[in-house]
Amino acid sequence: MFVHKNWILFKVYLLAGTFTFSGGMAMLPVIERELVGKYHLIERDQLYEYATLSQTFPGVIALNNACFVGKKIGGTVGIIAASLGAILPAFVLMLAATIAYQMIPQEGVVLSIMAAIRAASAAFLFSAAYSLARFNLKDAPTIILAAACFLLTVLNLANAPTLIVIAGIVGIILSRVKQVRRV
Repeated sequence: MFVHKNWILFKVYLLAGTFTFSGGMAMLPVIERELVGKYHLIERDQLYEYATLSQTFPGVIALNNACFVGKKIGGTVGIIAASLGAILPAFVLMLAATIAYQMIPQEGVVLSIMAAIRAASAAFLFSAAYSLARFNLKDAPTIILAAACFLLTVLNLANAPTLIVIAGIVGIILSRVKQVRRV
């Protein structure tokens, strides 16, 4: 079963990395369908918790997520299996795309294909954002905090690391307020 779980991790992250453009969070629906729905290797809530954590750490979101999920399901070997599955498609595709991009004239059909891929990528990101919002935004304070962070980011008034620290501080304050209200 140990080898089987790690093979599934590799296969799922390879599949997600190969067929979802935009990386990271765009992979989440595919990973959820496979690891939660099909193979029942991880609980949905835990997958979304890891997805949320993956965004807060520096580095590639898909790789961060593969490390968290891989560790949970398969230990150290699971980390390696999921991580290889997550990075292999990007490496191979980027190598091929870089070579092809320089050889193909950037006009007509090529520009149309790239525009369509960008549109599909946006849809994948919206889908992941919707799934994360459903999991993480459970009450008025978290909805307000998410909206404020979104606006500050869109308006270029704060960067992600600053907002993560502020959100953590707000989380501590909200936790203390809830404790005081219970007493």
